[in-house]
Amino acid sequence: MRKNYYPCNLTEKQWSLIENIIEPNKKRKRKHALRDIFNAILHVVKSGCQWRMLPVDFAPWNTVYFYYRKWKFEGVIEQIHEFLRNLVCKNVGRNKRPLPGIIDSRSLKTSRQNAQERGYDGGKKIKGRKQHIIVDTLGLLLAVVVHSATTYDSKAAFSVMESLKYRFSRLKTIIADGGYRGELAEKIKNAFG
Repeated sequence: MRKNYYPCNLTEKQWSLIENIIEPNKKRKRKHALRDIFNAILHVVKSGCQWRMLPVDFAPWNTVYFYYRKWKFEGVIEQIHEFLRNLVCKNVGRNKRPLPGIIDSRSLKTSRQNAQERGYDGGKKIKGRKQHIIVDTLGLLLAVVVHSATTYDSKAAFSVMESLKYRFSRLKTIIADGGYRGELAEKIKNAFG
């Protein structure tokens, strides 16, 4: 058992799947193992704790946060996500390029301290931000865009679709509820052909 076991820690098998994406240069000596740092990031994501409140048996919070930002901006986290999504599709006998997608949104309350813009979703009576998410028929994430809750679904959906434009060439159908009606379909048809 590792020194800092938490339920969200990666198993040996899970780590072996993504290790080469995170640590292609294994010869480098490090003060903190990258697996432990990745486990600390998973702890923050799963528990919702603040970076500065990471348990002391992880690497220092600022080291963990440094790697999180580094991997985020270098696209490492997205590479891991794409690799795992493709692996799941392969294991269930599906093509890794999705055919239909499903879009929906949810509004979330946020505090004033957050630097991102907030708005008011009159339909749900929530002050905060809105997430627009597209998943495939297995429920695997394809795209997510976060913005002010003020924006209507039919207006914001275009930016979510745009994030898929060059990634999934087979994706020709997006299933949506009535909140996405209006000029959206025509706008998407003109933009994406």
